[in-house]
Amino acid sequence: MRLPRKCSITRRADFARVKQTGQAKAGRFIILSTLADPVLDSLKTGFITTRRSGKAHERVLLRRRFRTLVQAHAPGFADRRRFLVTIARPGASLATFAELKTDWLKQAKRLGLFPRPAANRDV
Repeated sequence: MRLPRKCSITRRADFARVKQTGQAKAGRFIILSTLADPVLDSLKTGFITTRRSGKAHERVLLRRRFRTLVQAHAPGFADRRRFLVTIARPGASLATFAELKTDWLKQAKRLGLFPRPAANRDV
């Protein structure tokens, strides 16, 4: 299943703005960058897989895996009006899907994309 075109970052300027003014967290296999934008209707996502991340078929596989992660976990974001860029690091093509998922979720939590659980109060 594809992400709708309206959910894709298509302009180079948007990628540059996320890089310059957004927040980024680096993990072992990915770098996750985000920038909140109240003007957006919904989440806009982009994936960067350079030649350093693997051969062509490996880069395609990485983008498919990243798309799957976004489709599965983006509905749980606290605020979906944001740009989200996932960048594959060198060696990401050697990682299993479970390793990529763990790394992606860890960076998403570090960026505060998921709502914080309410503290249990026993009063």
